Amino acid sequence: MPTDSFDINDLKRRMQGATQALKHELGGLRTGRASASMLEPIQVEAYGSHMPLNQVATISVPEPRLLSVQVWDKSMVKAVEKAIVDSNLGLSPATEGQVVRLRVPELNEERRKELVKVAHKYAEAARVAVRHVRRDGLDTLKKLEKNHEISEDDQERLAQDVQKATDATIHEVDQLLAVKEKEILTV
Repeated sequence: MPTDSFDINDLKRRMQGATQALKHELGGLRTGRASASMLEPIQVEAYGSHMPLNQVATISVPEPRLLSVQVWDKSMVKAVEKAIVDSNLGLSPATEGQVVRLRVPELNEERRKELVKVAHKYAEAARVAVRHVRRDGLDTLKKLEKNHEISEDDQERLAQDVQKATDATIHEVDQLLAVKEKEILTV
């Protein structure tokens, strides 16, 4: 069976890419405890381009509810402050020289619900990405069958494999969302 131009493992890798991106985005959502990963999505306007915050500063967690951002270049402090404020994480920078301190406030009920909505939005984006990969895979299979490179039976069997991979990945996305939602809502 010549399925050289169809690789189910490649589709699975691409689907896993969507879940990895989701894990990264969910890691940036605040749960009431300080975590350096909260600041990972922040991009700083630096040297004429956008750079991740961790490429212009060292992020540490000296206390459970405090983040410390040690900016390496004194001229970048204002840009780092602006990026943090613009990030919509609800953190207020307090700057002393090249150190930006971020006190992580307790989450109120309203903010928790907002964060859950954001988590749902991230999860839906991941589901959509997985469905796009599925569609690409099914389109490839249809072309292969149309060009008589694979039989109709092979096409149907491989399409079922694609659907199984899709279902498993979407289930994983739903599990990641459920864990994060519980984490956000638990006081």
